[in-house]
Amino acid sequence: MATILRSIAQGIRGKIVCVLILAISFSLNAQVSKEDMLKSIRIDKLQHPYLFFTKDEIPAIQKRIQTDQESKDIMAGLMMKAHRWLYFQIKDPAPEFPRHPRYAADSRGYFTYCSELTEGALTLGFLYQMTGDVAYAKKGIAFAIAMSDMVDWTDWVHKFDIIYPRVWPWNVPDDRVVFSYDHMAAERASHIAIVYDWLYPVLTKWERDKIRGALLEKAITKVRGNYEFFWWATSYRCNWSVICNNGLGMSALTLLKEDPQVIDVVAEAYNRIGLTFDHIGEDGGWQESRGYYQAMMRLGLPFMDALKRTSNGKYNLFQHKNVRNHPLDFLLYTLTANFGDGGGEPMGPSFMVNKLVDETGDGIGAWYRDKFLDQRTEMGQGTGVFDIIWPKSSVKPVEPKPQSKLFKSIDWAMMRSDFLDPSTVTIACKAGLNDDPHHGHLDCGQFILTWYGVPFIRDLGSGAYDEIYFNDDRWLYPQASSAGNNLIFVNGEQQLSAKTKDQPWKEGVGGKVLDFQTSDKRDYVLMDPTHAYPGKELKKWRRNIVLEKPAVTVIVDEIGAAPGSKIQARFFPGVAGPPRNARSTPPPGVEYKASSDHVLLTSQRHTLALIPLVLENNFTIVEDGLPSLPVREDGVLTWIPYFETVTTAKTGTSIVVTLVLPVNDQKEAEEMVKTAKVVQSNPDQIEVSVSRGSVAYKWVFAKGKDGYALKN
Repeated sequence: MATILRSIAQGIRGKIVCVLILAISFSLNAQVSKEDMLKSIRIDKLQHPYLFFTKDEIPAIQKRIQTDQESKDIMAGLMMKAHRWLYFQIKDPAPEFPRHPRYAADSRGYFTYCSELTEGALTLGFLYQMTGDVAYAKKGIAFAIAMSDMVDWTDWVHKFDIIYPRVWPWNVPDDRVVFSYDHMAAERASHIAIVYDWLYPVLTKWERDKIRGALLEKAITKVRGNYEFFWWATSYRCNWSVICNNGLGMSALTLLKEDPQVIDVVAEAYNRIGLTFDHIGEDGGWQESRGYYQAMMRLGLPFMDALKRTSNGKYNLFQHKNVRNHPLDFLLYTLTANFGDGGGEPMGPSFMVNKLVDETGDGIGAWYRDKFLDQRTEMGQGTGVFDIIWPKSSVKPVEPKPQSKLFKSIDWAMMRSDFLDPSTVTIACKAGLNDDPHHGHLDCGQFILTWYGVPFIRDLGSGAYDEIYFNDDRWLYPQASSAGNNLIFVNGEQQLSAKTKDQPWKEGVGGKVLDFQTSDKRDYVLMDPTHAYPGKELKKWRRNIVLEKPAVTVIVDEIGAAPGSKIQARFFPGVAGPPRNARSTPPPGVEYKASSDHVLLTSQRHTLALIPLVLENNFTIVEDGLPSLPVREDGVLTWIPYFETVTTAKTGTSIVVTLVLPVNDQKEAEEMVKTAKVVQSNPDQIEVSVSRGSVAYKWVFAKGKDGYALKN
């Protein structure tokens, strides 16, 4: 407990803030001591295997493999993989630890080999437990011994020379200099800890001590008693906190019989994961992005389940209120929202969803599994060991109502008519603070417009994870900088980061969602990103976005700037890019054609017209592009196209409107442009209107004390 208090205190600016953080932490997640843990974990009663199942529970799993078709299919796949691994040659000598990620010639052979060893050992260990075949055990032991001999489990990109310039996330002191244990070492430790549990009955004393020594040397003793030196130890808004502690906690749990004194590591892991879960929003939101929420939960599950079991349910992180109440809402509702370094696609794996649904009774999560995780791919029907250990839950799926949602905790808003109807438009909006220099982007006010599964107006997603992407140069990458987002710019002024290397935090850099409304006919969001900018050129910005369901979008930007200022409203069309990984394919690209008064966006015979309007002023549509080049030996320069509405401020306040509507062709778009208008109907009200055939649309925005907002 003392270690936790010291770690929390470090990096907090000022005594008052420190006291507040401590008070919040203790109110949300009571800290436990090793003595507390010992009261619930009867070490003398533990008999391997015990982390995820006992010897007595194996027959039930075997029966499920025989009777449940999904489990039977998964088992067949595991048996085939095991056949390969039985003939896999242990390399002697092992691949050399790589020199530097900048050198393409070094490849990632070392870490590919580590992955083969850990996955192979895990699969073979499980099959030994399920079949009793000693051949699986012997080869699994050989893999675990080879992994124990690998010189380092920490990734090369997290060594001092590369990671030292990183800009640390919230709650991390600037002076971090120890990088001997990372999230990759943690994941490998977690796997080997499980292998130790499953193969323990057939290990010789030498083999047992060899693997035990590796877990102690490469994980536990690097960190135990030294948490204050590791940057991730108090980074409670970062996925590393959960993943690193999962590796430590799993290593300690599996070694309790031989080394009961490491019960303190179990307590630390529980406490720190709980403190991280405190920063999941009460609505389920996670600022670091969808992909890193998924990584955090997926790689935290082993410790969560194993601790729940070994403590007889006393220490159950599944029941942390921010997990229990909305375990999968964030992944479901924010589909298409690839903000920050995260993705917007459906995310599994199935075992993660299965386990979270089963532990929390989450019907919405069960619906997400059924509707979005393809039943015959690696995302849906599982292929791994844990898809058998944690099978599909019997919790009844519940369709979410309504299907739009504001994540107030992080200022993300999702607007849609229907999850499953591709003919309806989905709009993802993001405000919030620019205070995540780790995986965040300078994108306050950003939006993404998706139609027929295609991001017609897109977010660029993550930049290349080269060696400098996480230091101050991060903001030179178009993907992370505000220049690469669908934002407003005044005289080229870009957004700020709340944190730069070795500099104090800037409080309040970012913006808020001021209003969010949803109904069967219309969704609406109002964002104010003003304070994401330095304030020298852009004095004010309020962005109104209306989704007139099912597929008409209105964007009204109210911009404060000095007369004569150049105002740009930028948009990135969803041109096709490379696949995110080897199993995925890129979405269909968007072709676009800019005219003097509108832009036509087309994909797969579906077309949208983007029509700009500026109140009492002229504008031009300008096409341009941003260069992108990763810092790698094999890096290639590419250009990212965009277009923007450009106008000059006449007064201190400018109104720029963007209409986005479905059209059949160029001719219909031209007819709609003729009907599109924005007028000042009275001193405190503006009206936006457009007609499509016989259907006329009109939206009224009334001026309040802080600016314009949609009038109901």
